Amino acid sequence: MTDYLSQIKKPIAAELNDFIEMFREQMTYGDGMLAEALEHIRQRAGKQMRPMLILLMSKNFGQVTETTLRAAVGLELLHTASLVHDDVVDESQERRGQASVNASYNNKVAVLVGDFILSTALLNVSKTGSQAIVEYLSDLGRVLSNGEILQLTNIQNQEISEEVYYQVIKQKTAALFEACAGIGALSVGATDDDVAAAKKFGQDLGIIFQIRDDIFDYYDSKEIGKPTGNDMAEGKLTLPVIYALNAHPFDSMFTLAKKVKAGTVNPDEIAVLVEYAKTHGGIEYAEKRMWDFHREAMKFLNERVGDESIKRALKSYLDFVIEREN
Repeated sequence: MTDYLSQIKKPIAAELNDFIEMFREQMTYGDGMLAEALEHIRQRAGKQMRPMLILLMSKNFGQVTETTLRAAVGLELLHTASLVHDDVVDESQERRGQASVNASYNNKVAVLVGDFILSTALLNVSKTGSQAIVEYLSDLGRVLSNGEILQLTNIQNQEISEEVYYQVIKQKTAALFEACAGIGALSVGATDDDVAAAKKFGQDLGIIFQIRDDIFDYYDSKEIGKPTGNDMAEGKLTLPVIYALNAHPFDSMFTLAKKVKAGTVNPDEIAVLVEYAKTHGGIEYAEKRMWDFHREAMKFLNERVGDESIKRALKSYLDFVIEREN
């Protein structure tokens, strides 16, 4: 696979190092159980996809500043806190191949650690000195929480529609990427029109990211770290099976889908639904939709990105999100 990550980092290498140093500093705390838990979380640091998007977007419309870095740290901390809390809600035992905080300690500790990280996020955002960024990040927390609740209520909803699927992911994964792009532009004083265009780019990118994640669930992979059909085991129907159910309806498959939503489905029935989605064009349709959103996102690069190094980096970012293997 093309080394997209090095291409993405190329124009922001120095700024990314500044971010990593600042983020690590904010995720460090003296000693004791809190210090241990924060260190545990730091060890599972991902690819820094969201901070990189903030930095690239700010460089597209200006230069990375202290405001940009504080906003990036604040947003990544908010995201980190939401993951800690999500693991409690989902009763997850693992996160990125290692034990979750709630599994390593307990739910009480995990909730309190998540609260500490969230407070640290707000502290960093306040240091941007930008009322617009403070309001945006505060509202993002509300949107993400509502997205989680919408997903939970959707499990009980008997309707199986693509529209509802997009409603959920726009308030979860896509909202985060939208905020990264929008805040990156905001942090350097971009125009309202440019900020709106950046946010649209981020949303398209986030939808692509989530569809790709959902496709992974139809295949076994140790790299991804979850078994096939895990989403269905959690009561979630994703795009490939939603398409198959609506394009090639069978009563027996709808019965299984309702069992998914009711939480009464067994592993053999999940395997039947996974195979049904794959043999009835669900994967191909989901991949087509990813490329539809890719084309939309490319309009932003062609219309609003002048610097060739930034354009190459953002194009690599888009291609990586579609072609990644975990």
